[in-house]
Amino acid sequence: MKELCNILIVDDEILVRQGIKHHLSWEQYGFRIVGEASNGKEALELIETLRPHIVITDIVMPIMDGEELTRIVRQNYPDIEVIVLSSYGEFNYVRSTFQQGVADYILKPKLDTDELLQVLQRTARKIPSIQYQADAGDNRITMDHVIEKLISGYSIDYDMELLKQEFPYVRFALIGVEQVEPQRKGQSHPASDLFSKLTDRVTSACEQIVLRRLPSDANAAVFLANLDPRELHSWMAAVREVAQETKQVEPQTGWAVSRLFDDFNQMSEVYQDELPKLLSYRFYFPGTALLMEDELPKPVQVNSSFNLKQFTEEMKREHFDTAFQDLRSYVAAMSHNYTSTAFEFKSLLGNIVFNITILLGNQGYDMKELDAAKYSYFKAINDAPHVHEAVRLLETFLDEANMQILAKTQQGSSASMKKLLEYIEEHHAETLNLTTLGQYFHFNPSYLSSYFTAHHTEGFSEYLNKIRVEKAAELLRSGTMSISDISSTVGYSDPSYFTKVFRKVTGYSPSQYRREYLH
Repeated sequence: MKELCNILIVDDEILVRQGIKHHLSWEQYGFRIVGEASNGKEALELIETLRPHIVITDIVMPIMDGEELTRIVRQNYPDIEVIVLSSYGEFNYVRSTFQQGVADYILKPKLDTDELLQVLQRTARKIPSIQYQADAGDNRITMDHVIEKLISGYSIDYDMELLKQEFPYVRFALIGVEQVEPQRKGQSHPASDLFSKLTDRVTSACEQIVLRRLPSDANAAVFLANLDPRELHSWMAAVREVAQETKQVEPQTGWAVSRLFDDFNQMSEVYQDELPKLLSYRFYFPGTALLMEDELPKPVQVNSSFNLKQFTEEMKREHFDTAFQDLRSYVAAMSHNYTSTAFEFKSLLGNIVFNITILLGNQGYDMKELDAAKYSYFKAINDAPHVHEAVRLLETFLDEANMQILAKTQQGSSASMKKLLEYIEEHHAETLNLTTLGQYFHFNPSYLSSYFTAHHTEGFSEYLNKIRVEKAAELLRSGTMSISDISSTVGYSDPSYFTKVFRKVTGYSPSQYRREYLH
């Protein structure tokens, strides 16, 4: 069989890339899609390792466009042919790429199977190293092509005998590995290293198993396992070992194993839906090395949305402790509801930060610093790698908000308390109690009583008696006014009660106090 012509597709639109990949069973016509990239920079990295014969590239792309990519490819890889995809309005770009030596171009609006195949065949015949012929393929669909079709969501007919040859056992499962984008080069294991490590460990533990690496995103790796059910325990133990070892070296790496399935065609559903969902649960289980559906705890049932209306009412009434306690209870419950996506959880926290900032600002609290910092909180919460970090950020924000609340409360309390004390001193001789005082300052008497006790060293009655006794002592020292007259002058209608209060405060009766002072 003659060598197939390898193709790399470069386009920032995934639908265009997928459309080209699945136009035809390319192997039947002597072609093979070896990779795809979303911009010129990604394409150059792939070209170095894949060494395709033909690059199909869009013109307008972010980071590095098709014109620059074409120039670099023609300069550094003169044996690679370039075909340009363009729209009608990009004629100047197309003309400049032709000056760089592109083989051909195709208008995107007219992109169809026949034209694409003809352009590729014309271009392939220019490549002497492969001696392309239209029947270069052996008209057999390879298992790689079948798998790529299935995981991309396309249906495909394939030879069952080929399936049995490639995967002789009755059970299938997918293994997913997700890594954070490395900060430094070499900080994370490439997918090929993970595959080699997994293969060595699994094949040492099991005799009847097939592992195959599947296409995946840059910071992820997906492996297909075909195994005999009798070796399930050994297989799982080996996978768990590798996951735990990787986790120790790279704490942000997470592994997941899908459910077992017998029907090979179910791979599409598991690859596209079930495995990504399982990997997304890592946000709620950052310390778990390997996630499996049947090992997860039962998710906590939580109301679909936070009662923001009630929260707002509590905030407006300045019932901050109640409002924040309700919020913390809801967030704690949501942090165990792993079926909610990380995006939904982070959006909840971001909305809370925003609403608290607005509410406190409207209520006259000094929110300049927090208002300026809220965007930093939004970004930090959005970047939080796991639920515990996101909750910690919310708690930090609530602490800062509480500081502003406390600052104003203390400031306001000091001013209010001063007014109360001044009023009591000025009106001590009048009929003064919590009810009359509350009416003047528009306070509920029971609230005023607790407020006075909380913000002063004495209660209201103790302080009023102290002021009246001090005024009575001045009168006792300054003249010959009768004790009965002094009693009514400082606010006591009953002289005997006045005598009792005076003795309690000073340790003397009014007459004893006067004699001691005169003596």
